[in-house]
Amino acid sequence: MAGASLSSGSMPTAPAKLFASDNVAGAHPAVLEAMVAANSGHALSYGTDVHTQRAEQAFSELFGRDVRTLFVYGGTGANVLALASLLQPAESVICTDWAHIHVDETGAPEKILGAKLLDLPCSDAKLTPDQVRSAARARGNPHHAQPGVVSLTQPTELGTLYSAREVRAICDVAHELGLVVHMDAARIGNATAALGGSREALRAFTVDAGVDVLSFGGTKAGIVFGEAVVWFNPQHAARAQYLRKNVTQLHSKMRFISAQYSALLVNDLFIELGASANAAALTLFEATKHHVSLGLTTPPAVNSMFPTLVDPVKTRLQEWSFFWDWDQDAHQVRWMTAWDISAEDVTQFASGVAAALESPNRSE
Repeated sequence: MAGASLSSGSMPTAPAKLFASDNVAGAHPAVLEAMVAANSGHALSYGTDVHTQRAEQAFSELFGRDVRTLFVYGGTGANVLALASLLQPAESVICTDWAHIHVDETGAPEKILGAKLLDLPCSDAKLTPDQVRSAARARGNPHHAQPGVVSLTQPTELGTLYSAREVRAICDVAHELGLVVHMDAARIGNATAALGGSREALRAFTVDAGVDVLSFGGTKAGIVFGEAVVWFNPQHAARAQYLRKNVTQLHSKMRFISAQYSALLVNDLFIELGASANAAALTLFEATKHHVSLGLTTPPAVNSMFPTLVDPVKTRLQEWSFFWDWDQDAHQVRWMTAWDISAEDVTQFASGVAAALESPNRSE
């Protein structure tokens, strides 16, 4: 069981928090306070309440221009709604073979939207302008799904980052070819913190770079539930309010989602929490990189690490403090830090890793 020692004296006390994912953490106190405040009295449904209006205005202030923001239940719903607002019949979505919409959404975009995903091989999980240009050659062939949208995952599933310049280059090629660009940013706080830690940095790799629609994540950054979709081009947002219910993402008591986002955006709390998670991952890297067998040679760009572990050490550690397998053929696992991971949590986890590696064949 996660958090339990295997036997007395064999391993240090397991950390109170898990390194399995950033969505295992609870909600930030400010978010809970906002939800409690929103619970006072009655409010009109479906986003016509004052809490939602305030959150929508906060998003416009965040990006420094009028944007259209709609709130949904979760990340998959956000991506489906965003793509639905961009796609035309018989169109496809260009993405990487590591894109979250391709590997982690149970085929939802294809099933619900009826749109083919053109998943391109990318060793670092990042598309290039040349790949977009090559994939777009299918346009005009009546036997092929017509490329219509480019979707970027930021940060990627491998913990890599697109720089603002890289996003701009992709957007420029996409727009030149008549394509539109969606960014799936479930960990947008982590990306922003890593790329400068300011609103200007956020704008640089989103709206200023040419992204058309943004899935703005909050669940991995301290809220309870719900995500936001932000349209920078009002033309693409024209039918979104109808599509939201069409893809089952219209929440009746919308105030409980939007109030959380208001709290997350105050004083750029989402960036602060992303920076905290990133810093914890870097601390863990520094505390474990000397174990050569882990193969940790490059500091994490955000809050995820992918060390190499083999049995019996891997299973021993997972039973002591659970984390997920990643690439089983390569014996890779994933360690991920959340916004609330402390230095003490990192120290305890690193101590457990050291203990397990120092006596890998110990019988428990």
